[in-house]
Amino acid sequence: MPYPEKRSGFRVPGWKPKGAFYQDATRNPKPETRNSKLRVNKLRARGVTLVEMIIVIVITGILAAAVAVFIRRPVEGYIDAARRAELSDIADTALRRITRDLRTALPNSIRITTAGGVNYLEYLQTSGGGRYRAEPDSGGGGNVLDFTIPAGVGLFDVIGPMPAMSATDSIVIYNLNASGATLNAYAGDNREGYASDNGTTITLDAAKQFPQASPGKRFQVVQFAVTYACNPATGELRRYWNYGILAAQPTPPGGGSNALLATNIPTSGCSFSYTTSGATGRTGVVALTLQISQGGETVMLFQQVHVGNAP
Repeated sequence: MPYPEKRSGFRVPGWKPKGAFYQDATRNPKPETRNSKLRVNKLRARGVTLVEMIIVIVITGILAAAVAVFIRRPVEGYIDAARRAELSDIADTALRRITRDLRTALPNSIRITTAGGVNYLEYLQTSGGGRYRAEPDSGGGGNVLDFTIPAGVGLFDVIGPMPAMSATDSIVIYNLNASGATLNAYAGDNREGYASDNGTTITLDAAKQFPQASPGKRFQVVQFAVTYACNPATGELRRYWNYGILAAQPTPPGGGSNALLATNIPTSGCSFSYTTSGATGRTGVVALTLQISQGGETVMLFQQVHVGNAP
């Protein structure tokens, strides 16, 4: 059949020739050339330019500066709060240690002085105590602690449980003073070294005539002297212990051991004071003030310690 478009000069709508020569170009598009593929690959492999990198850096810097403005104050507040908490913890720990120690002090043994700008607080630390035999038992026996024998006694019975003691401890009876020569454990007139015990009787290092009996028939076991020294010149608070018991207060103590409790103490950053009340001074109050400064922050704590002075 002849082709309609050649014979009549027009194309029938919707009619398409069937032959390889008349294939529709939309169904068989022209294949891409090698050069066109290379151009596409070059466009896809294109990197970041220097200008783009600079723009990203500038935008990032602006965002970082904006964020820093908002988070600066909270961060500074957190750092300041952490510093204050640390300073408070150091001061509180030191004052708690002093408080705990003072509650074990021998009655009427606390003494305070200042030498060379350094504040010193000293006391005699006890580990326990008990009651001594003041009268013979029902059979007329027993080791009585007699205060009337000039040569003294070298042993006495304990009424009740025996306190734990070591070879370096001392026995003190009726301590009333921290100075002077009478009834003062520092001077030694009412203090004698412990030698041994058998569970009911204490043997002393040497025969001792104690100057005065205790109204409560009590004795105390003294371990050693303890000193707290606060030196604003060096900004340190130190604890000294296990040195010799001396009549005059040592400033500072020699020998024994010492440990650092706090640093960064400014001038006039610590003070100790001791007052007694009552007709016989049976109640004492130690006032402690400790100030610590660091990084522009200052923390000051005040503590009062009630101590019993009933010998």
